[in-house]
Amino acid sequence: MEKLEDTYKLLFSAKKLDRDQGMNHLMKYLKEASIETIHSVQKILLEVLNNPESGWEPKHGALLGAKAVIIQLKGHVFDDVVLTFLVIIHKLCLGFLTDNEVRIRLASGEVLGSLCQLRGPEIYNESKDYLVQLIKENMERDVMDTSDVFTSDIESDSSDTPNQQRVQRLSSDAAQIFHDTAGWKCLETSMKCLQFMVDGCGENFKPFITNEFLELLFKTLSHTNRFVRETGYYVLASLVSCGTSCKDNAYNAFAPENFGHQISAQLGIGLSDNWSQVRLASSECARKFLLSFENEEEREVFFPVLLPKMCLNRYYIADGVRIYSQESWRRIVKENGRMFVKKYIDNFVQHYISQTKADNHAVREAACACIAELASKVDQEATKHFVTQLLQTLLDCFCDDSWPVRDAACLACGNFVLCFPNESKAVLEKLYPLFFTNLKDGIPSVRQGAAGALANVVKAYGLEAYLTIKPQVVAGLKGIKDQPSESEKYGRLDKGPATFGVVKKLRDNDMELHTNQQMYSCGSLAPKMGRGGGCSDHKFRKPSEPWEFADGCVHLVVELSQINELTSHICEIIPLLHEAANYRHYTHHVCLLESLCKQLPNLCKGIGKQRFKQYLELFLDDIFYSLTCENILASSAGSQCLTLLSNMLGPNILRARIENFNPRYLELMDKDMIINP
Repeated sequence: MEKLEDTYKLLFSAKKLDRDQGMNHLMKYLKEASIETIHSVQKILLEVLNNPESGWEPKHGALLGAKAVIIQLKGHVFDDVVLTFLVIIHKLCLGFLTDNEVRIRLASGEVLGSLCQLRGPEIYNESKDYLVQLIKENMERDVMDTSDVFTSDIESDSSDTPNQQRVQRLSSDAAQIFHDTAGWKCLETSMKCLQFMVDGCGENFKPFITNEFLELLFKTLSHTNRFVRETGYYVLASLVSCGTSCKDNAYNAFAPENFGHQISAQLGIGLSDNWSQVRLASSECARKFLLSFENEEEREVFFPVLLPKMCLNRYYIADGVRIYSQESWRRIVKENGRMFVKKYIDNFVQHYISQTKADNHAVREAACACIAELASKVDQEATKHFVTQLLQTLLDCFCDDSWPVRDAACLACGNFVLCFPNESKAVLEKLYPLFFTNLKDGIPSVRQGAAGALANVVKAYGLEAYLTIKPQVVAGLKGIKDQPSESEKYGRLDKGPATFGVVKKLRDNDMELHTNQQMYSCGSLAPKMGRGGGCSDHKFRKPSEPWEFADGCVHLVVELSQINELTSHICEIIPLLHEAANYRHYTHHVCLLESLCKQLPNLCKGIGKQRFKQYLELFLDDIFYSLTCENILASSAGSQCLTLLSNMLGPNILRARIENFNPRYLELMDKDMIINP
């Protein structure tokens, strides 16, 4: 055990790690300390806290020490010295709630929470007027008038109307950013203090849960600043815990007949918040709220409001929100998820449709994924009445500026066509152009999704749909010959194999490839943009290139090869895959070869080994070109292709075919097997 003097040095250190270590040492020391020693510790702590010359670090350490002392006093009989210490520390902590240092304010809140745990709700009762007033006073905040900074520069030219409009727009944007992300004096820390005190009081806090208290809390849940909203939901979670923790008590503050419906409405708003941190806080609160009811009938009262939001968050892009929501869904509905979705299908459909119009692209993407789930996982009798409405919503999402939303909408439409072929016929003519647009999209995963969706269309409508699609596939694979070469841009160099590396280096360092390009959202590969409103709104989509269309057609041919009825038709198109892969005059030819190498084993599986052997020699040049090229992805795809084909056709058969075609390729294959066994 460290000496008490050494503990004080750590506790009042300028380093946070030292202060935390000092608190731990003090807690160990106090477990075996006499009441006289505790008195001396209290005296030292109060001296530091009352010293106006103390920096914030020693005060922070003293507050940590005060919390440790209060924790150790639990179960002891309080003498006059201890009671005096508790009164003084209570008064000091209330004053520190407006300190300039945020860590002092937070530590003061923790000490007040410990006091509530030690002495019960009387501490909160004595503090609530000041604390509530502090929250009310800081609920609103004036923003610096940023327009003044700009207006002074243009007063001399009042006729410059576009410039004035720009100033107004900049001022508005700056104000919104400030309100949404900036700190709000001591509002957030006062809310944290309230949370600590609620936790400290536990079930004894229930008498303080009144309409007036909830109205104040609800104001923080709709506050313009996201940090305040987040803290507000954590306070609400603590309230839920204390309001339902006493199972033997007949009164439950959050039962449906009391404040339950008000709470569920606020939780529904939080579960749809634009900020992931707020969604996570409300998700934690929602789980506590629903699991607090032992009676399933009482819990189900809130399902129409909460379940659709919780279900959508299972697909949300933020890992924390998504994983937590998936676990909450399993705990709350158990194996009855599909049954509850069917039961409250109206609420789910309306929520999903409303979320496809959200400003957040991640929310729109999740909504499309959930709509796809309605088609593939829920009883068709329950969903078929909404097919027309949902398909129209997905058609609107096809025109979104964000490619993940377009991709999700494409996959969802494919699911609906497969599950509801009769109801989907009415929009099929509108879907085909959209599917083909995605098939030639600049994003690889969008092209793959379109291929899967078109395959579902063929599964639903058979040969008729295939004959509609086939001309596009043939045109896409043959159109690769029209792919322009980038050599014209760097044509001042002499033509020859030795100059390829120089051309590549010039291209990689071309400023036009890295300047004024599309912006992307934080934590996502999705473009940073709003929701599109029609075909004319695709203002950020670059024109498709022939090789991208050909790449999409490669994926589509392989998807169609998995349909047994089309095997003979697919075999007619296979030579076109080889022809397309033979064009290598453009930079991105390695991307097409990568896709081909990845899909050849799937093609073999689709049409069968016997038929595939007839076309194997067509692709050996393509596979070994990929294997030996400098592009690591294409090289890896070529290596994996050989491995998978060896397993499917048999290693001896594949080696014999390769040796017969080009013995040199066998040496390359053996070298690759040594490197990648």
